[in-house]
Amino acid sequence: MSGHNKWSSIKHKKGAADAKRGKLFTKLIKEITIAAKSGGGDPNGNPRLRTAVQNARAASMPVDNITRAIKKGTGELEGEAFEEMTYEGYGPGGVAIMVDVTTDNKNRSVSEIRRVFSKAGGNMGEAGCVGWMFEKKGQITIKKELVTEEKLMEIALDAGAEDVVDSGDFWQVLTKPADLYAVNDSIQKAGLAIEESMLSRVPQNTIKVEGRVAEQVMKLIEALEDNDDVSNVYDNSDIDPADMPKE
Repeated sequence: MSGHNKWSSIKHKKGAADAKRGKLFTKLIKEITIAAKSGGGDPNGNPRLRTAVQNARAASMPVDNITRAIKKGTGELEGEAFEEMTYEGYGPGGVAIMVDVTTDNKNRSVSEIRRVFSKAGGNMGEAGCVGWMFEKKGQITIKKELVTEEKLMEIALDAGAEDVVDSGDFWQVLTKPADLYAVNDSIQKAGLAIEESMLSRVPQNTIKVEGRVAEQVMKLIEALEDNDDVSNVYDNSDIDPADMPKE
């Protein structure tokens, strides 16, 4: 059931290489705040918040930052009113791109995202223009050094996961969206540290891009990820690891 997943490998390596601590914390804080607002401030009774806090701890976020974000979400502290939305479009080479945004100013965000697409040779489209090319999945990332494929497969599938895929230095556990939190908890109870746990959009088909086009696609994705309002970027590019920036 497993196999090398270039898309997952490239996405994770790129995220790890590009993430700047301040920007990463900003995005994690927004997710914690929204999770607390939508499901309450107790992580034990709010699976989304529990996972958001887990991701923040994995990124070494101070406990005080996490606590303040939760209190802003529950209204105990004053904070911004965030909205979640998704924008869609095409990048160079016809690559499909979806952008999840968490913002306190929708007009600012849509203007900035459209500008980034245009500047990079892409174009932002209408809602639904590329969404049909992606499937929503739960995605749990675990360092390979922590567990064998066979053992992780046993734990994950028993908990309701759909698959375990090889993603370079990591294993990616894929689940149905509704099963993410249960599988996440089962893996943790088995004593395994989780690198990242998130609801993701996995492309059903990929587009091979090379050379100059691959470079343009990567620059567009990087520019989108650098925007403070952007929480996640998904694309269906298939880029050879040899074309990726050297770490």
